[in-house]
Amino acid sequence: MNKQISPLAGKPAPPEILVNVAKLITAYFSETPDASNPAQAVAFGTSGHRGSALDSTFNEAHVLAITQAVCWYRHQHRISGPLFLGIDTHALSEPAFITTLSVLAANNVEVMIAAGGGYTPTPAVSHAILAHNRDRTDKFADGIILTPSHNPPEAGGFKYSPANGGPADTEVTSWIEKKANSLLAGNLKEVKRLPFSQARHAPGVHHFDFLDAYVRDLGSVIDMDVIRDAGIRMGVDPLGGAGVHYWPRIAELYQLNLSVISDEVDATFRFMSVDWDGQIRMDPSSPYAVQRLIDQRERFDIAFACDTDHDRHGIVTPSAGLLPSNHYLSAAIQYLFQHRRDWPRNLAIGKTVVSTCMIDQVAASLNRTLIDMPAGFKWFVGGLFEASLGFAGEESAGASFLRRDASVWTTDKDGITAALLAAEMTARTGRNPGEIYAELEAQFGALAAARIEAPADAEQRATLSRMSPDKIMLVELAGDKITSKINHAPGNFASIGGIKVSTENGWFAARPSGTENIYKIYAESRLGQTHLQKILEEAQWEVDEVLQADTLR
Repeated sequence: MNKQISPLAGKPAPPEILVNVAKLITAYFSETPDASNPAQAVAFGTSGHRGSALDSTFNEAHVLAITQAVCWYRHQHRISGPLFLGIDTHALSEPAFITTLSVLAANNVEVMIAAGGGYTPTPAVSHAILAHNRDRTDKFADGIILTPSHNPPEAGGFKYSPANGGPADTEVTSWIEKKANSLLAGNLKEVKRLPFSQARHAPGVHHFDFLDAYVRDLGSVIDMDVIRDAGIRMGVDPLGGAGVHYWPRIAELYQLNLSVISDEVDATFRFMSVDWDGQIRMDPSSPYAVQRLIDQRERFDIAFACDTDHDRHGIVTPSAGLLPSNHYLSAAIQYLFQHRRDWPRNLAIGKTVVSTCMIDQVAASLNRTLIDMPAGFKWFVGGLFEASLGFAGEESAGASFLRRDASVWTTDKDGITAALLAAEMTARTGRNPGEIYAELEAQFGALAAARIEAPADAEQRATLSRMSPDKIMLVELAGDKITSKINHAPGNFASIGGIKVSTENGWFAARPSGTENIYKIYAESRLGQTHLQKILEEAQWEVDEVLQADTLR
């Protein structure tokens, strides 16, 4: 099943595909999930619980249950400080905020919400948690972000961040998931809640200026002076996301030549161009989704976009257009470890097993330890928190890195600093990230890479996540002897939720999406596009064989 590009891809969204917001929010409050149906249960994927009210996978019942479970988790682990609560611009985030605050207030949780009812990027919540907890021995803070990230407009999402400020690890989310589903099965009888009119005026609910706290601290992680002094022309498209009001403040405070392409916020996201599959998706790593910015790239020396909660980045250059995320990660690592003079020599580099092997070569040339992790940013939280990882990034355009003094900045993905780093690179070196990556190719050789996606139901996704090396019958891949088959990450030996097969000249990995009903095949070749296509074809055949065999059993 090859990736079929929709005829709408890259074009303005037609009215007939826009979500009916009134119907969506009505479904959030009126539809009740079936607790006995696994498809409608609470399920934390790579980053939180996500779903849609229209198919009973993200409704008020889910949010009531998850929030109450979080309150129990806080009590059990003696987390007694404030909970920082943020939302993005998806339509379901506003009603989910009402539900979440009603439960938190009823459980006497101290809650910090955005001043003026503003939207809050994921990295701003992580930053706030870490700033509060710095040097503390008690009354630690944690956070909730109501966002489905870059997913379509009808989606809703709930992410929990414990006291380390990053996405909760599997142990935490499994506990919360189990308790939440127990609450659903018990018709929510144990959930405490207040009417929202009382909750918003509860004594423990306070306003917090996420925007000012985050923006004023940016100079500790990005060299804003070199960007300002170079006068480079920058453009940003917030894609109607939670950072829409952050960018003008950044430009004003640091006196940058930064233009915001659009400050429009609309829950239908009607201003978006359509993604590859005919859906609206605020994915800054997709050239179809950021077509508006690509069309204006010649106006700027460097341009960037971020997704709806601003934890992912997309970097656009005048000559190359949108850089593949793997290219940018490689260039960013090369730059950071050469120009952060206060970073110690023992700082390591973190990447996921499905990210480019160009990073392996860059890390080796820098004489830095490389740590391969499974997909999901939660695996990098500990290394960033302890400041043992200088940089952590994943193929899906998420990254974070330390402050200039080598202390922790955020432990969640930060699309804003990743974007501004591209500006710093351009300002300091006179070469944009695309040009820096071209130099890496000249040094280490070009790589051909691709990622394909195909539909997969819940059962097929579960089968793929359990795939073991002995299920792979191949002894050669695209004419080369297979050198390794793994289903656990070398960096921590945790399951990668799929399989990776490598040769001396290329590799492929197959794993289900943690947030959508699809599976993904990633592949890379040192021998060019023809060889890459052979890898993809053989990988696709092998995966389909495994899925078909499991279906027939």
